[in-house]
Amino acid sequence: MLLQKLSDTTASAAPDAGVTAADPGTDPELLAAAWDLQPLLEGDGEEGVAKRLDAATAAAKQFAERYRGKVATLDAAALRQAMQTLAEIMELAARAGAYAALRFSLDTADPARGALLASVQERETELQTTLLFFELEWAAVDDEQADALLAGPEMEFCRHHLRSVRRYRAHLLSEPEEKILSEKQLTSSSAWDRLFEEVTSAITVELPDGAVALDVALARLAVADRDARRGAAEAITKALESGLRTRAFIFNTLMVDKSVDDRLRSYPNWLAARNLANEASDESVAALVEAVRGRYGLAQRWYALKARLLGIERLADYDRMAPVTEDEAQYTYSEACQLVRDCYSQFSPELGAIVGRLIDGNWIDAPVRPSKRGGAFCAGVIPAVDPYVLLNYTSRRRDVLTLAHELGHAVHFALGGKQGIFHQHTPLTLAETASVFGETIVFGRLLAEDSTPASRLALLAENLEDMIATVFRQVAMNRFEDLVHNARRQEGELSIERFGDLWVSSQSEMLGDSVQITDGYRSWWSYIPHFIATPGYVYAYAYGQLLALAVYERYRQGGEAFVPRYLELLSAGGSRPPQELGAIVGVDLADPGFWDSGLDLIEAHLGEAEAAADASGLL
Repeated sequence: MLLQKLSDTTASAAPDAGVTAADPGTDPELLAAAWDLQPLLEGDGEEGVAKRLDAATAAAKQFAERYRGKVATLDAAALRQAMQTLAEIMELAARAGAYAALRFSLDTADPARGALLASVQERETELQTTLLFFELEWAAVDDEQADALLAGPEMEFCRHHLRSVRRYRAHLLSEPEEKILSEKQLTSSSAWDRLFEEVTSAITVELPDGAVALDVALARLAVADRDARRGAAEAITKALESGLRTRAFIFNTLMVDKSVDDRLRSYPNWLAARNLANEASDESVAALVEAVRGRYGLAQRWYALKARLLGIERLADYDRMAPVTEDEAQYTYSEACQLVRDCYSQFSPELGAIVGRLIDGNWIDAPVRPSKRGGAFCAGVIPAVDPYVLLNYTSRRRDVLTLAHELGHAVHFALGGKQGIFHQHTPLTLAETASVFGETIVFGRLLAEDSTPASRLALLAENLEDMIATVFRQVAMNRFEDLVHNARRQEGELSIERFGDLWVSSQSEMLGDSVQITDGYRSWWSYIPHFIATPGYVYAYAYGQLLALAVYERYRQGGEAFVPRYLELLSAGGSRPPQELGAIVGVDLADPGFWDSGLDLIEAHLGEAEAAADASGLL
């Protein structure tokens, strides 16, 4: 679509994949790591939001007066001029929208911030309804004529975007119908999404040392004391009970809202719209999911080994993130930043310079604060403004890797910005490439600096668990989504018990007999934002992880000669289809065996962890 929500311009770390939160303490550099959002508004302050939206609205109305009913008559020069004008409108709206959304993410309990975000979303909807005629008319242009218009080099800045718009032809409605759906979105999916974010951000968990945010409590699942883990899990379950019916109702409502959209737009299944946006065929996604499901035994093999390392017969669900040794490496925020900067710089001075610019400027918001959005994400807004990174930094080694991960997104956004606003972003299926690649580089440094068997085992275990969370767990969550969306369409509104049954069914398939699922875990689906904000999102994590591992393997084989090709990939942004982007670095996404090769790499990591466990003397 021509105008996107901020959620479509952010890339986030996967749930249970190393994103935790805790008290930042008194680390002065961490506490000082806060965003300056003024570059978005070019120093105009909050009033700059309305100023830019007013300008965008006026420009959109002029655009509609000039081009409505005439798109099919445009020659290449006129089409180029129209797209340049659209780019200017998009930038104005993106600046305002990002300011409101990012400001809200720092304090979701502030009514003023929520009101500003709501106001901006209403104005963005007005813009969408004014401009949507252009996409509809462009999609209706004859194929031969469209190909001729896009052939010249002057259309390179928007060629792939315009070709992608035409892929939606079979699913577009009439302009009056599209306007109705666009305007009603404010009181349907967008409203429910915001409500979910607010209610989950407000969840507090009562622990022995006091009430803490949900993310802080989830971090306690990674402590060494099993009684503390069990207690934290029980407290989380109790906290999730409050408002569970509300969150279930939100999910039910959004699923039926999506089913209506899918029916009106003639999508054959609940995932088809997401696959189309990801530029992935239904068949290729099904192949990915089945390949991962076929290797669930790797996750079960690791969890069985972990039980032996922990000295227990069988893991419980709250043991999955437990440390396998007493190694508790800690990194101050400045140490983490220096390590990540050094790793990126050693790989590529160009990437190191971008990372340094973001660390030294006010582009990273790192400390935990009350009502701040949990987890971590990177928001690439427009090419002219550097990306913003949100963290909840805890000084754990895992948080160092999260910093590396999000800065990988940031360098991708920064380099992809060379392509302009239409092509700065990739489909979700490629969005994790640079983040996982950067995280893997930093992991390699941490592993090289570890000399003791126990410490190396701890690091290998963390890395393997992140892979399992990003590949196997995300596919298991995709299976949960598949089950609940289909059940909602066939059975009607789902009860809390039905949600729990389907959650346990999908997770049990992945965990097998290696992990005991406790009764309390039945409600843990209810805090995961991806199910609400971006249905079908989660499989892209598995896709991206396996792709990034394949790309990193090419780097290991090619050494320094590979670096220019990697930078070319990042600099291409989303200007080409995924298969063409993969070809830049020698990856064939059309090969049915591609997924198995990535899974083979995970099995190799598992073998390293098993060898390290033997060497540690802990078995």
